[in-house]
Amino acid sequence: MNATNDDDLDAGHDLDIAKATRRVAGAGRWVSGTLCGHRFDALVFPEHAANPDWEIGDSRISKLWVQRIADKQQVFNWDRGADVPAADATTQAIVDFLAGGLADHIYD
Repeated sequence: MNATNDDDLDAGHDLDIAKATRRVAGAGRWVSGTLCGHRFDALVFPEHAANPDWEIGDSRISKLWVQRIADKQQVFNWDRGADVPAADATTQAIVDFLAGGLADHIYD
């Protein structure tokens, strides 16, 4: 995965994927991990969504939850649409990094 820089932030420098689990029904994998002091859970698919509005950009991610570990604040949530926008530039850099290559990392 390619890192997205946000000033001095190298969003992918400490990416740790703890678990990637196939869904019981249907395609897709639940991916859990950490990076940049945040925890995330993502539902990632091998193909694009039937409705492009259901995924973050061109990412093949239909659900993404991000929590700041230090204070346990939810700082982003996407569930086939934006529920909670990125709380700050660091969170947006994390979302952009995951959207830019998590599916390729999981399925290649």
